[in-house]
Amino acid sequence: MGNDTKIAGVLGGMGPEATVDFMAKVIALTPSHKDQDHVRMMVDHNPAVPDRQLALLSGGDDPGPVIASMAAGLQAAGADFLVMPCNTAHAYLESMLAAISIPFVSIIDLTVEACHEFESAGLLATAGCLRTGIYQEALAASNINAVLASEAELDELMRLIGLIKAGERDEAIPAQMRLLAEAQINKGAQAIIAACTEIPLVLNDSMLNVPLVSSTDVLAAATVSFASGAMPLPVTYQE
Repeated sequence: MGNDTKIAGVLGGMGPEATVDFMAKVIALTPSHKDQDHVRMMVDHNPAVPDRQLALLSGGDDPGPVIASMAAGLQAAGADFLVMPCNTAHAYLESMLAAISIPFVSIIDLTVEACHEFESAGLLATAGCLRTGIYQEALAASNINAVLASEAELDELMRLIGLIKAGERDEAIPAQMRLLAEAQINKGAQAIIAACTEIPLVLNDSMLNVPLVSSTDVLAAATVSFASGAMPLPVTYQE
């Protein structure tokens, strides 16, 4: 890391293993020969953030104030920019952005940008994320057709994500996740977006015959670029 390096603040814990996976990928993507070459990350790993699905689908406790407090705390601690390796939590950007004055890097915007070469993309996202329309709107703005799961497929996806969050790693889980992706490919998807950071824990590019755009990988690569000074920080990324 050179003189232009920046400190990445990570709003984590949503969920815990997905946050660790994101951090591991930041480390793996960083060109390094010694400890000092790596990205400095300040991480608020807070699994106590209210359930995003319950909030969006059935009026559960609002995660927005908690996320905003986490963001403000990371800024106060010295973070130069913020990232959040949870797609659904981006539904609460308004309150979070109001609490900070440093750049926030959106996993949604970056993932959609990574799909620029495709005319259509399958969207493996949570029910809450889909309810907000944040991915569908971003894809439409980039002239990319969003291929969505059926209601039954979405129910199965949510079941699998729940198992992953619970630490289950039965071989049937990646097999079922692959079938859900293949169903979208059969509907015309030229790529599959893993728009939930639990999904790349069980699904990888080698399992599909079209590209898998992992939101975790995309955000990790951008975090390295911004933190190393290879790319200038944006003013902000907003939905």
